[in-house]
Amino acid sequence: MAETPDICPTLRYQDAKAAIRQLTEGFGFSEHAVYEGEDGRVMHAELACGNGMVMLGSKGSGTAFDRLMADGGPASVYVRVDDVDEHHARAVAHGIEIVMPPTDQEYGSRDYTARDAEGNVWSFGTYAPGATAG
Repeated sequence: MAETPDICPTLRYQDAKAAIRQLTEGFGFSEHAVYEGEDGRVMHAELACGNGMVMLGSKGSGTAFDRLMADGGPASVYVRVDDVDEHHARAVAHGIEIVMPPTDQEYGSRDYTARDAEGNVWSFGTYAPGATAG
């Protein structure tokens, strides 16, 4: 990863190890760091994609953040990718639930939407938030 991101979505999972497998194998993230507690639960993990990162951990870990997020539901994360169709094919090959296939949007992006095993919604597309129009 070229630079440290300033914003990192943070998610909680019942089975954080399975989530890490799904995000790395199915969505192409790479493990940057994974810290486990004595009981083997993922206390904190950082997964990189391009110059962005998502952090995650196990529900029920007992940390202050875990207690704060105890009633938190699924979240949605958007990730910019260069080749939406190739990325979609990878996700499909790994059995990930696709809720919207690759679609050309009116605002010029091509994207698709998937749901991970614990209900979080992931959108992957060519839209680059913050980029200026040419």
